[in-house]
Amino acid sequence: NMAVAFFNFINHVYESTSIVVTTNKKPTEWAKMLEDEVIATALLDRLLFKCEVVNLTGESFRLQNRKTFFET
Repeated sequence: NMAVAFFNFINHVYESTSIVVTTNKKPTEWAKMLEDEVIATALLDRLLFKCEVVNLTGESFRLQNRKTFFET
């Protein structure tokens, strides 16, 4: 199970190293994404412990450079 493996990894390293996570999912969406509310809650508890959350808004930088890819 991917959720359990991810949790085990984070649980193992979360107080001994810096972790950077980039995602387009809100914390409230993690339970659905991981298909396990208990694991998602425990995982977010560890990730958000002593953290700095940076929310970026606006158009995606990657998509700005690929507009022609989506044009018909």
